[in-house]
Amino acid sequence: MGVVMEELTFLRRLLAISGAGLAYAQDKFDQERYQSVRDLAEDQMAAYTGQPVSSIRANFADEQGYPTPKVDVRAFIRRDKQFLMVENDHGEWALPGGFAEVGWSLKANVAKEVKEETGLTVDVGRLRAVFDTSQRTDIPQAFQYYKMIFECEIKSGSFVQNSETVATGWFEQSALPPLSLSRTTPEQVAILFSKQPTYIE
Repeated sequence: MGVVMEELTFLRRLLAISGAGLAYAQDKFDQERYQSVRDLAEDQMAAYTGQPVSSIRANFADEQGYPTPKVDVRAFIRRDKQFLMVENDHGEWALPGGFAEVGWSLKANVAKEVKEETGLTVDVGRLRAVFDTSQRTDIPQAFQYYKMIFECEIKSGSFVQNSETVATGWFEQSALPPLSLSRTTPEQVAILFSKQPTYIE
């Protein structure tokens, strides 16, 4: 693990500890101390990720209660040697999916995300892979995500333009388009095409 990733891991831990302190500490002076730790960690997180401090603070301001990793669900929809991806408005491609929502099962979340981003109705099959983004060394990310990817089969539908994606496309593993690397990487695609049923990184 490189120096930057070690620092990010350290800062995520500080933010988790300060977040828990802010959620549960009763003494106002303890609250002030935890807030000071959080402010310092957010400043450093912005420096390491290249994101504005205001964005970092806005993201962490939404965290309530005890901090935990975020859950990201995605669909692996295969057609022979090709698989389906969606394009964002920056011209980058990824597996369809997004944050899991409270009150929905994992599979229901996957089906909902696919429907919203592609217009397709799918049957959601088995869990194909789980990735822990905190183990990545290529892209600094403020949050830790557990990325869960499920095999899916298309039942019906066609692409419907929406606020999240501008197109869908079928691609072979050997001819990938420009990827949204915070969402989908060539290494993840290779694992999905391998014979391993589930991989935990």
